[in-house]
Amino acid sequence: MIFLKLFIIFTKIGTFNFGGGYAMLSLIHNETVVKNAWLTNSEFTDIVAISQSTPGPIGINAATYVGYTAVLNQGYPEWMAMIGSVLASLSIIWLPFIIMILISRYLMTHRDSKAVKSVFAGLRPAIIGLIAAASLLLMTKDNFGSPKDEPIGFGISVALFAVTFFLTRYRKTNPILVMLCCGVLGLLVF
Repeated sequence: MIFLKLFIIFTKIGTFNFGGGYAMLSLIHNETVVKNAWLTNSEFTDIVAISQSTPGPIGINAATYVGYTAVLNQGYPEWMAMIGSVLASLSIIWLPFIIMILISRYLMTHRDSKAVKSVFAGLRPAIIGLIAAASLLLMTKDNFGSPKDEPIGFGISVALFAVTFFLTRYRKTNPILVMLCCGVLGLLVF
């Protein structure tokens, strides 16, 4: 039953997602942490962090991890958990892949059409909203600390966020350099 559930959930996530992996994070969180309790908030945050340091799209990396963990936590052996990870990974891409093949010819011939431009203009704000929701989703006590429990750690986390946002948005600093500096600073401070 877990395999069918993984297939349906990740097919749905892959099909109804627009805007890439970060836009997908809130959908993955809702299905895997909130609805099915396959992961904790902390484990979900770990997925995002690990996905940043591994090659490949964040959505597929998350699906792979969730498929493995969900099957393993249901008491199945490791070899079946590996099947769960492959199934979740393929489930997230199979239907969008087919849909894109079917509509790509139309999009290529009508890309200058007013209707196509209007659809894409409407999708842009929705994608930005989904990415913003993913950002808010990751601003948890596990990541930022709590102003009540750890005011100094919380203050440092908020300051790092603000400085990072400022540097990447307004100063156009290389995001990889900013992440490296924040990682080193995080190791030193925490």
